[in-house]
Amino acid sequence: MAKRVVLAYSGGLDTSVAVAWLKEKLGLEVIAVAVDVGQGGDLEAVRKRALESGAVEAVVLDGKKKFADEVLTKALGANALYEGRYPLVSALSRPLIVELMVEEAKKFNADGLAHGCTGKGNDQVRFEVATRALAPELEIIAPVRTWNMTREESINYATEHGIKIPVTKDRLYSIDENIWGRAIECGELEDPFNSPPPDIWEMTVDKGENERDIVVGFAEGIPVSIDGENMDFLTLLSKMNEIVGSYGFGRIDMVENRRVGIKSRETYEAPGALALIMCHRDLEGMTLERELSHEKSRLEPKWAELAYDGLWFSPLMEALNAFMDKTQKYVSGEVRLHLKSGSAVVNGRRSKLSLYDYDLATYDASDSFRHEDAEGFIRIFGLGIETWAHKQKFKESDGRQ
Repeated sequence: MAKRVVLAYSGGLDTSVAVAWLKEKLGLEVIAVAVDVGQGGDLEAVRKRALESGAVEAVVLDGKKKFADEVLTKALGANALYEGRYPLVSALSRPLIVELMVEEAKKFNADGLAHGCTGKGNDQVRFEVATRALAPELEIIAPVRTWNMTREESINYATEHGIKIPVTKDRLYSIDENIWGRAIECGELEDPFNSPPPDIWEMTVDKGENERDIVVGFAEGIPVSIDGENMDFLTLLSKMNEIVGSYGFGRIDMVENRRVGIKSRETYEAPGALALIMCHRDLEGMTLERELSHEKSRLEPKWAELAYDGLWFSPLMEALNAFMDKTQKYVSGEVRLHLKSGSAVVNGRRSKLSLYDYDLATYDASDSFRHEDAEGFIRIFGLGIETWAHKQKFKESDGRQ
């Protein structure tokens, strides 16, 4: 049995209770590690809460830039949307958090890694598979799967042990947030027929802004500018969240298939992520060759599925990333996005690497396209179908001999 564990600490209900429970029930020394991936809030207060809950040490790591540059750029390059809708808000942060936790485990000579995930959720898979990939020697401890407390009982446990938590019995939402978006679940949202309460939304509140256009610039698949102003990706993403979110765009309400086989009603808001994926995919339509574009579209759902399932460090993900990275060498240019209340729509794009040729595309007179060549092309292209059709007529006329 491990004696010292590094706990993935968020400062929420489950991980705050976990600190005290691991110490009280298992006699473990707990090092709480909180990774800042853009969730906001007072992280120093989070660190102090961990110590007050019984941690022997508490560390806050700034992972925002690493998250943006090394994880989110790959997700954008793959236009990653799980089941065609969810931009993997929570899933994408987990491998980075585990990577940083493993580093801390080595620093503190810990022999175990703990998380606050439930037995029904996806995150338990992501944390544990990533840990086994990076540090299989660490023992994995999942207290929430062990203690069998309901959410209300966990709140009572926290109250009895003097643990301050940012949740009440009246508002039982579970929220996970980072710079890619927010995930909101639990409470009345568990009934899929209930409309999401207006008070759950924070990033996508329509402020009644006038309609406007913004132009997003890309260099090799990575957003680098807004309206001609150059900035790093982390800054740009924050600005996109602010601009696009102010029009109320970026909400998702869906029934999702979890890795553990459960269907779950999930609500998300990801204004910057969804807008950038929209722009990026549109620019690819102009700059990627047809067969490459079609094959990439076929592989994108698999990339999203691997990320969702916690297989970030798998050989297949490594191979897919190599493919995606190669395609992004051609994705440079600008995309114009039109914003109005509740809506974001691409209405223009341009690129020096564009494969769109006006002289070829126009139906007006053109010297670049020889119309007479079309007849031979169509005849050869349809030759297989024509041969098949002749055989069908032969069978019908010959009594199917």
